[in-house]
Amino acid sequence: MAADFVQSDQFQGGRIHLSNLAGLEIRDCEVDGLKIVDCYGSEVSLGGDFERLVVNDVDVTAYVEGELDRQHPARRMAREVQTPDDYRAVWDVVEAQWAETIERARKLPEATLQERVDGEWSFVETHRHLLFGSDAWLGNAVLEEAEPYHPLGYPAGGMPAEESAKLGLTTDAKPSLDEVLALRRARMAVMRRTVDALTEAELDRVCGRKPADPYPDQEYVVRRCLKVILKEEAEHHRYAVRDLAKLQA
Repeated sequence: MAADFVQSDQFQGGRIHLSNLAGLEIRDCEVDGLKIVDCYGSEVSLGGDFERLVVNDVDVTAYVEGELDRQHPARRMAREVQTPDDYRAVWDVVEAQWAETIERARKLPEATLQERVDGEWSFVETHRHLLFGSDAWLGNAVLEEAEPYHPLGYPAGGMPAEESAKLGLTTDAKPSLDEVLALRRARMAVMRRTVDALTEAELDRVCGRKPADPYPDQEYVVRRCLKVILKEEAEHHRYAVRDLAKLQA
């Protein structure tokens, strides 16, 4: 059985030489300064938020970002939001693209929508994660609701189990797509009302709370919190479309 290293720093600054790393998976890790030199393989896949990416001495960062923006325009829109109208425009796109993608997903069996592709979240888990994201960044930070977190929310992979439990999250639950989408629609409706009422003054308001206890103690402004939601929606829609194509195939 392959070894599983979790929350380990034993590889920091290390050097792996003349080793067989076939099938190695690095997930949810800090890889600043990572170098892969003079290696070979028939298939190599990279995914993540890379500030600069160089392949065989060629900086491909701009190309990768440009191609992703071309395929998924909501990414660029979410990244560049400034005015209240910008936030409303991106949310229009988010609502429209999810409506289309959910209709496409419903053509697949429920069991398939619970299935993970290449270790990524299932379609249902993706919506659970987006539910948690909006609960944290909108319900808790921006709106300061009394009970912002729904138990079916699904946090990022790096959140410790004990922290998830403190928020009342039941990460091991197995809800149906319809159960999760009902919650998503309710929270998306709250986001709709929030962006429709946005003003410049509200965007610059400092939130009285941070998204959740595990997040850093720093200043959270409304425009930043809503932008996080927009970026999460855009990126996870991209992942969902990618994985649906594989499931349909």
